[in-house]
Amino acid sequence: MAKIILAGGSGFIGQILAKHFISKGDDVIVLTRNGGRIKNKVKYVHWDGQSTGPWGNELENSDVLINLTGKSVNCRYNKKNKKEILRSRLDATKVLGTALAAMKSPPPLWINAASATIYRHAEDRPQDEYTGEFGTGFSVDVCKQWEAAFFEQDIPGIRKIGLRIAIVLGKNGGVMPYFFNLAKFGLGGRQGNGRQYFSWIHENDLAAIIDFLVANKRLKGIFNVSAPNPVQNNEFMAVVRKAVNMPFGLPATKWMLKIGVWLLRTETELILKSRWVIPGRLIEADYKFKVANIKQAVKLSGG
Repeated sequence: MAKIILAGGSGFIGQILAKHFISKGDDVIVLTRNGGRIKNKVKYVHWDGQSTGPWGNELENSDVLINLTGKSVNCRYNKKNKKEILRSRLDATKVLGTALAAMKSPPPLWINAASATIYRHAEDRPQDEYTGEFGTGFSVDVCKQWEAAFFEQDIPGIRKIGLRIAIVLGKNGGVMPYFFNLAKFGLGGRQGNGRQYFSWIHENDLAAIIDFLVANKRLKGIFNVSAPNPVQNNEFMAVVRKAVNMPFGLPATKWMLKIGVWLLRTETELILKSRWVIPGRLIEADYKFKVANIKQAVKLSGG
């Protein structure tokens, strides 16, 4: 039985991991603004993600700290939201480092979330941890600063792993309800030119990869958390349509998407950027993927 700390663990990914660790018999503590309760055997402890406080006591003698804190990027990139997207990630990472540095018995492993969107728009070749090229723009800048804030925390005795996570597919949230609903209403055609790559990871592998990294104590540094078989958008949407028994899907051009994302208060980048990301280091370390093809992933996600 291990003691697992999930900082910012009340969102989609955090709840996937909380459920997973509880099923293994671990103690799970979630650091969140909405603390002071126990639900489904998970202890929720208050923190603001900016300053040290009593929450730090939970980290003493824990086994793993997983930091997932950050405002959702599923929003309009106005000045206010951009500031909060960056601030929430940097502040939480830095204050965790401050708290860990002051501890007598900090956790031996600190895992920090990051994003596979750090890589450039790629339709020509896949991007791995060794040869992948960084992109440009706001989202990439956030990723770079987030990783820098994490790795500059030099705390003796703590192994650090950064996870460049692709889009997570699962049953209870995330992007799949959006795609299923589009397809059900006949709007599940290709988006843009349909050639952009869609890199993804199923929730079962996300949890299993973290178990794998915890168990293999020699592993540290950056890991791409994505399935080994990304697909292009037109193929992904065809799989989604088939999953909901819809024989056709109207395509969405770029100008249509710009209107749609404005109504949904989000950004076209989340749909049109080609994320062709390969988990080079996980393959190298001989991790065996549980869900390696998109048809299986969509089916397991409710399709």
